[in-house]
Amino acid sequence: MSTPTDITVSALDSSTPERILLRLDWEVIRRLDGLLQGDYRTLFYGYGVDFADLREYQPEDDIRYIDWNVTARMDTPYVRQYSEDREITAWFLLDLSPSVDFGTLHSPKRTVLINFVATVARLLTRHGNRVGAVLYTSRVERIIPARGGRVQVLRVVNELLRQPHLLKAPYTNLTPLLEHGLKAIKRRSLIFVISDFISEPGWEQALCLLNQRHEVLAIRLWDPGEVELPDVGPLIMEDSETGEQLYVDTHDESFRRRFLDAARQRDAALQTAVRHAGVDMLSLSTNEDMVRAIVRFATLRELRRR
Repeated sequence: MSTPTDITVSALDSSTPERILLRLDWEVIRRLDGLLQGDYRTLFYGYGVDFADLREYQPEDDIRYIDWNVTARMDTPYVRQYSEDREITAWFLLDLSPSVDFGTLHSPKRTVLINFVATVARLLTRHGNRVGAVLYTSRVERIIPARGGRVQVLRVVNELLRQPHLLKAPYTNLTPLLEHGLKAIKRRSLIFVISDFISEPGWEQALCLLNQRHEVLAIRLWDPGEVELPDVGPLIMEDSETGEQLYVDTHDESFRRRFLDAARQRDAALQTAVRHAGVDMLSLSTNEDMVRAIVRFATLRELRRR
């Protein structure tokens, strides 16, 4: 997608992983503890489970748990029941392609990504769970094996800070990232796919297959500048993926309207694809309070299960 060159991104500030985690502990995690009262099941539901039993399907059951082989033999729908493990293994599949570096000066999408990963990893590991990560640009750059503890959170954040910002690359294709998760993660896990989902088409099937084996949550990163252009006159827009440039005049109201319409169409297509895959999606904006976004997401997931 094309983006204005005068809305450039800066690298994440020079804070250390320790300082980032300390800030998030005070600014985000403590607030979440108060608002969610320490109950994160509304966020992390359906993970870390082992097969326990079969029973007849009820209208409120999740269709992903239908056992089609048993259903065919019994001529009535049956669902698998699972018992929760004490330990959760969570994986972050992280899109670090060039478009993720777009955003405002103080909050590019990559900063939002790092803050979200650090927050969720901290929430999980402080209760004895394990987290791992896959860092992806146009290829898998780094795999951080799943481990527990605060040191693991710092390790993940440090690797994200060290990952170079690509100036340009082939247009992103998320399919290899999702397929890697499908092949490499054997035990049922909680998986966060974190991306702006600016990608070549075709990744939807891989997301669907991944969600059949694991509990998958999609975290979509976006910036208001990708949706609605300000009326600032002539400027050069640059594709953050390929570096291709285009001269436009934002005084042109019809151009701004077409830009907005195209953004809305992309959003509608993404919503449809994720919904068809059976995956819940949280949209995180670069100008939105993360605590409010997470609480809103938890509330929606709770309502869906009622």
